Formats: sequence, C-alpha cells, structure tokens
Amino acid sequence: MYDLQMGSAPWLRAAAIYLRMQVFVLERTIKIEDEFDKNDVPGVVYAVIFDGKEPVATGRFLREGDDAARLTRIATRADHRGQHLGTQIICALERHAQDLHIHDLQIHAEVTAIPFYTSLGYHAIGPVYEEDGVPCRVLARML
Repeated sequence: MYDLQMGSAPWLRAAAIYLRMQVFVLERTIKIEDEFDKNDVPGVVYAVIFDGKEPVATGRFLREGDDAARLTRIATRADHRGQHLGTQIICALERHAQDLHIHDLQIHAEVTAIPFYTSLGYHAIGPVYEEDGVPCRVLARML
C-alpha cells in the first residue's frame, strides 16, 4: 500500500534526496554535484510516496514569485514505474500550488519525459537546451 506524504519536514527532504540519489545519480549518472543544488534547503516542500518505509517516488516544489512555481526533481524508482506514481506526485504538487493560489507552473523536463508531462496538461515552451548533460525543455501549465 502506497502512502503519499507532503511537506517540508527534514525526514521528507531526506527521503526525497535518498530516492534522487538512486534515480538521478546512480541510475541516470547525473553528477552528484549537479543533482543536489542550492534549493535542497529547510523549508522546501517535497512530495514523497512511500511503499512501506521505502521512498519510491518524489517531487519538489519551488515557489518562484507570487503566482508562479516550478515542479522539480520528479523521480520514480525503476521497480515502481508504470504505476502512475509520477502522476500522483504531480497532482499533489499542483494541489499545493492551488492551496497557495499559484496558477503558473513550470517543469524543466528531460526531453524523453515530455510525453508524460503533456499527458498531464503541460505544454512545451522555448527551445531544447542542455542541463547536466541531458537535453531538456521547459513545460508550462496554468491551473
């Protein structure tokens, strides 16, 4: 049974970082110094889905002004993909945005993930660019 937790508690940040280490650094071979940035600080909101005690999906919410936010570091552990956990993470982060009266959301996504985000109502804006050695594109959605 899955349990979605959301907030800025230190243990949620730790769970998100643990999972991102598995997915982005070990699996996707992103450099560790690129994956963990200045935004992983106390007070940042994380959504984490647990399977028992194991974090299996996560996402981070970064407020960017009065009416804008960016959903970042969306990840699902390889052995839990295909179960719509990423969709649950995005929906939880969107509900959080709505609670804060934020309507303008962006995601800086790997090009391979664009179909997933467009299926959730996001649309690509701007050109493809490289981030941490990976082709990416900005996607946006108004709530």
